[in-house]
Amino acid sequence: MDLSAINPILLLASLMVAATPIMLAAIGELVVERAGVLNLGVEGMMITGAACGMIFAYNTGNPWVGFAGAAVGGMALSFLFAILTQYFLSNQVATGLALTLFGLGLSALLGQNYAEARPPAFPKLDIPVLSDIPVLGPIVFNHDPMVYVGLILVAAVWAFLKYSRAGLVLRAVGENHEAAHALGYHVIRIRILAILFGGACAGLGGAYISLVRVPQWTEGMTAGAGWIALAIVVFAGWKPVRLLLGAYLFGGVTVLQLNLQAAGLAIPVEYLSMSPYIATILVLVILSAGRAPGSLGKTFHASR
Repeated sequence: MDLSAINPILLLASLMVAATPIMLAAIGELVVERAGVLNLGVEGMMITGAACGMIFAYNTGNPWVGFAGAAVGGMALSFLFAILTQYFLSNQVATGLALTLFGLGLSALLGQNYAEARPPAFPKLDIPVLSDIPVLGPIVFNHDPMVYVGLILVAAVWAFLKYSRAGLVLRAVGENHEAAHALGYHVIRIRILAILFGGACAGLGGAYISLVRVPQWTEGMTAGAGWIALAIVVFAGWKPVRLLLGAYLFGGVTVLQLNLQAAGLAIPVEYLSMSPYIATILVLVILSAGRAPGSLGKTFHASR
């Protein structure tokens, strides 16, 4: 094994890229769960977003249109989830699982003609002066725009939940929907908006995989990223800052195992490929802390 082949600066820069799709999906799911809804359909929304992103970007030649289309695709699937769980009062766990299976099938259907397609290039955002800083510049300030969009989203959600009145209302709905309803808040409307936001973020995360990280369409290419996003929300204790750390942890292990494969580590590739998921499970078991929102997963009956 030749460890000298591993460039630590490139490794850390790749970490941020690998963490971005998970971070985007997880921050959307965090908002959904803070509203008291458990959406296990994140994987389905991500893979649908990956397919929609490829379709829109390839046909328009504009990656930004691809990301917009992916957000709409994720929102469409999340809207179906919202209607089923908030109006028809279906079980959230069962509906989310069904949505994942539906999304996997739908994305395979949508993307069947795009297996050979290549999306338009998404250029890096070379930030003047900052990108020239030794070591720190190449690691932090020389990425594509969606890396920074993800970081801005995390910061915006943190500020929204902590300082805004709307964030306080959303947290109140998630903690005790009956009390929030008694105070005159429209619980179902708030939850639907949160679900739509979560779907859009999941779609963006999926599109990042198909348009930037692995610029092509492959059936099932999210490879469990949606489930990791769900786990990271729990690991983070439903807090945006800890979620960011969790996403970077998973991204770091993912990039490290790829580099170890390239360096010729004498361990079967299958074991290395499992390592990011094993690490996530271990961290989730050992370090997970924080109380879940009081109404998480509970059905709200508007007639009460």
